Amino acid sequence: MPIRTFQDKTPIVDPTAYIDDMAIVIGDVIIGADSSVWPMCSIRGDVNYIRIGARTSIQDGTIIHVTGGRSGVRDGTQTIVGDEVTVGHRCILHGCTIENRCLIGMGSTVLDRAVLRSGALLGAGSLVTEGKELEGGYLWIGRPAQKIRALTENEKALLFYSAEHYARLKNDYRKP
Repeated sequence: MPIRTFQDKTPIVDPTAYIDDMAIVIGDVIIGADSSVWPMCSIRGDVNYIRIGARTSIQDGTIIHVTGGRSGVRDGTQTIVGDEVTVGHRCILHGCTIENRCLIGMGSTVLDRAVLRSGALLGAGSLVTEGKELEGGYLWIGRPAQKIRALTENEKALLFYSAEHYARLKNDYRKP
């Protein structure tokens, strides 16, 4: 697996998770059960830590990084991604918190100290600016992201379906 130690910190990956051979996971990173990291992803826990929950999918080309300590933000900002989160292709998550059962649309960026509360759906290409908090149960779209409307029942079901789908699909990739 493409796992790399950095300054005596080696990523911890649950044995049921899938890390594609074309992805890289470095340093202080923990990846939970049944999660998946797809081709060309970079998850770099070098100057702070990254935690990725269970049944979470980090899709192709996504970058996850952190911020080290600096003036005004003494301890820096870690990145925490909860359980049953789907992160679409080519996203950037930087020093942020994504709570459980969120979906982040393709090409979106979430910056330092931003928080997506459980059940938020972030539309493709959106930008969540530093320190912004997105309420769960709503569709957020734009650059910067704006609350559009409450999620429909079908969209809420999609959040669960997406997590379930990728938790199953990764098993096909794990087969020899």
